[in-house]
Amino acid sequence: MAETETEDHIDDKPMPLLDHLIELRQRLLWSMVTFLLAFFVCYYFSTKIYLFLAQPLADVFKDHGEARRMIYTGLTEAFFTYLKVAMFAAACVSFPIIATQLWLFIAPGLYRSEKRAMLPFLLASPILFTLGAALAYYFIFPVAWTFFISFEAPGGNGAIPIQLEAKVGEYLDLVMKLIFAFGLAFQLPVALSLMAKVGIITSATLKKYRRYAIVGMFVIAAILAPPDIITQCGLALPLILLYELSIIAAKWVEPKPPPED
Repeated sequence: MAETETEDHIDDKPMPLLDHLIELRQRLLWSMVTFLLAFFVCYYFSTKIYLFLAQPLADVFKDHGEARRMIYTGLTEAFFTYLKVAMFAAACVSFPIIATQLWLFIAPGLYRSEKRAMLPFLLASPILFTLGAALAYYFIFPVAWTFFISFEAPGGNGAIPIQLEAKVGEYLDLVMKLIFAFGLAFQLPVALSLMAKVGIITSATLKKYRRYAIVGMFVIAAILAPPDIITQCGLALPLILLYELSIIAAKWVEPKPPPED
């Protein structure tokens, strides 16, 4: 017992409050510099990044055998759209370094056991976010865009045709909303497992309230996703699967009861 207590200690030296504030400022400056550098680089490639985000819509148009365009109706709309693209891409690119700076500031105040407990969650979080964003881009976008375009009407015989001419700003807002929604939703196993690790919830509690959780998943999908059944189901069904995986992960990491004598 004494050996365990000796090994599990804080790898930090006592520091005055001013030194902590100076270190915090240094970490924030590194994070800001990283974000700004990433922003300028991403703004240089903002057109290509936007075309990558618009590729699912272009593929849907191509399947219909039509050459289509995207428009902007405000004089400054395209400029601010490229700024949003650069900020969005810079946030994704610089996040690992910003998270590392945050960890370097917090880690010295943690016990070794706490560091070992937190490290898997820190590694899993960006991976799950990327999986959620990839699901939205490669699966949800093509299906949802095909569904929305199905409401076009060709016209003829004196009827006015109804045709989509997507605005660049509105399209980017929808894409960013869906990517963030799916990325954040995929953090569910991390959040529930961490709560189970510290003893706030248990796997038995998650099983008990499974039916309410399933209803809650569809409510969350209705709030985060656009108002169409395909996108909402595309978000709710992975959330239900992630909830089931969270039950397994919570059972694995939750504190075990002491064995009876």
